[in-house]
Amino acid sequence: MDTIRTFCVLCLLALAVPITVHAEAAHPQPASQTVDANYLIGPGDTLQVFVWKNPDLSADVPVRPDGRITTPLIQDMPAQGKTPTELAGDLTKALGSYIQDPIVTVLVKSFASPSNAAAIRVIGAAVTPKIVSYHVGMTVLDAMIEVGGLNTFASGNRAVLIRRENGGAYRSYPLRLADLVKAGDLRANMTLMPGDVIRIPETWF
Repeated sequence: MDTIRTFCVLCLLALAVPITVHAEAAHPQPASQTVDANYLIGPGDTLQVFVWKNPDLSADVPVRPDGRITTPLIQDMPAQGKTPTELAGDLTKALGSYIQDPIVTVLVKSFASPSNAAAIRVIGAAVTPKIVSYHVGMTVLDAMIEVGGLNTFASGNRAVLIRRENGGAYRSYPLRLADLVKAGDLRANMTLMPGDVIRIPETWF
């Protein structure tokens, strides 16, 4: 009886192994994304377009200066200003004309150079106003460290953050940079998004 039980257990283990391997192989996943869900794609970015079970349609593509991409079967798809999820949805609809039930994932493989749309621009009364490379999780304090802080004539608590919303309109948010940089008040800190502009006015005399 013990011999029969042992044989049955070994048979069950043998059957379980190929089931597990098959389940993993049936759903290949692209490399994990390194940007947050609200990242807006800009010219110069490099995207990985992954079409499940269609390797011939998957490709790494650059975002052209006109903000569009070209993938196998799809030409001149607008990408600038969209999140990776939004672009994946648009590609899914477009590919639906060619293949049945496409499953598309879009990942940002590399960001544009600092001169492009994804960068942070600090203008006005900073010690060194300049374009700063964006990175995930970047804050206003990070950007101010990059530009050397406020200059002698800055009116830091009158600064504003200018951000382009999903609809394309620009919106301004007040910043208390003097409280943040000089007094160390982290309540005045704020998470940045690609393409944000920090404008620092000078003191009124």
